[in-house]
Amino acid sequence: QVHLVESGGGSVQAGGSLRLTCEASGISTYTFSSSRMAWFRQAPGKEREGVAAIINTPLTRTAYADSVQGRFSISRDNAENRLYLQMNSLKPEDTATYYCAIDQPPLSPNWENVGAWNTWGKGTLVTCSS
Repeated sequence: QVHLVESGGGSVQAGGSLRLTCEASGISTYTFSSSRMAWFRQAPGKEREGVAAIINTPLTRTAYADSVQGRFSISRDNAENRLYLQMNSLKPEDTATYYCAIDQPPLSPNWENVGAWNTWGKGTLVTCSS
């Protein structure tokens, strides 16, 4: 069974940066490398929303929510079974618990749909103050 653990969250002032990491266990590097992965976030009182997604099969392709385009960057290290989210120019509205998710390919246009992902981590909290 695949197990995801997020880390790297914390408190930062507006304009600052954070790098989140998601480590996957219980999965071979081969299966991990062919999986689609994503970051979601959920702010208090709001629904969980897609932030960014990535797949390497057959070619590397990424997708971002409009709200983070140009500020966040998703990447992965398939040899280490890790997923990353580099967050720059953070804003108070980025405050949320961030979750990583993994599932089988392909990466569909509806990747931002929570129901399109079956395996989730427990999240890491990001707080951005003005």
